[in-house]
Amino acid sequence: MAENNNLEKLRSGELWREFCDALRDSGEQILDATVPGDDLTRAEGFRYLTRLLRLSLEKNIEFASADYPQFYSLSHETAKIGNDNPDNYYQNCAVDGRREYRIYGNRGSVSYLSIETKAGSFAGGGAMAPTGHVELEQLQVDENGNFELLVSTREQPGNWLPMTPDSDNILVRQTFRDRQSEQRAELHIECLDPVGSDTLDAAEFAAQLSSVVPFVSGTAGLFKQWMDGFRGHVNQLPPNDQAMCLRCGGDPSIYYHNSYWELSPQQALLIEFAPPSVCRTWNFQLSNYWMESLDYRYHRISINRDSAHYQPDGSVQIVVAARNPGHPNWLTTAGHASGAMLLRYVEAQDYPPVRTKVVPLAQLETGGESV
Repeated sequence: MAENNNLEKLRSGELWREFCDALRDSGEQILDATVPGDDLTRAEGFRYLTRLLRLSLEKNIEFASADYPQFYSLSHETAKIGNDNPDNYYQNCAVDGRREYRIYGNRGSVSYLSIETKAGSFAGGGAMAPTGHVELEQLQVDENGNFELLVSTREQPGNWLPMTPDSDNILVRQTFRDRQSEQRAELHIECLDPVGSDTLDAAEFAAQLSSVVPFVSGTAGLFKQWMDGFRGHVNQLPPNDQAMCLRCGGDPSIYYHNSYWELSPQQALLIEFAPPSVCRTWNFQLSNYWMESLDYRYHRISINRDSAHYQPDGSVQIVVAARNPGHPNWLTTAGHASGAMLLRYVEAQDYPPVRTKVVPLAQLETGGESV
């Protein structure tokens, strides 16, 4: 019945009008009284909606076929979601837990690669349940770096990524230590038992179009809700609720410290921690209020295990400030007065505390102050 109703709305043009009206209404989140009122945050907020719209059109229309799936990126340099990692190359694709798939390609030279099956999306209020997880080290790879990985609900011999009947998407994380020197993995996917058509179906398109704006408004609403919660520990970096991160698409091998930063141009935030004794890699990043990583194409807004300068005792001190006080681990706020920040550990076995302190920037410029 709903399919027929959508098809009738498509024919009459009502479906398009509803789409435009819903998109307009999603902009009210940008105008909420709890959102910082500066022009930069307001402009980034509306730009954020245009970016989410681009991503949602790709997710829900262009790459929506689970019978003829293709990898695409749901977070990248110019469209970002949920404190996207500047060290990551993200890939996504649609699947159906009732089908079976083959992923094939070459592992490249990335430091960390995980492939996960998921159920749900940010349109459902953050319900993106993990249904299967595999990492590069668990895969059998030939001498040239090539591999195949079967994806299905039934267990398979060799390389196998589990699904459940509810699985509807795959998320790949490729994590670089140095993007300039590492070769990312090349991945392809095919459905082994497709049942649908590879041509446009009017009824299917009508349903897909109806899913576009809920993803936009649901994603924006979810991470605004997170930021409202992070206001309880401004300029601090406590551990996140790890179960919440996992429900929203987080990697079970990553430990997250999410928070909110707020500084004047005359202030600096000092962050100090001793990296875990066992940890594949770690990184820290700055994001804007909408939880988009600041523009790492042009600004140094993140730091990782390989790019950091260490103290003699092995600890790390990071300085967040509007201008460089001469510190090797300085990260710029890139014209922002507030935003999100995230410290993540990959495959860590311990989670040392993180200390933070806000100080006058002038003190750092004269060589004084530490956490």
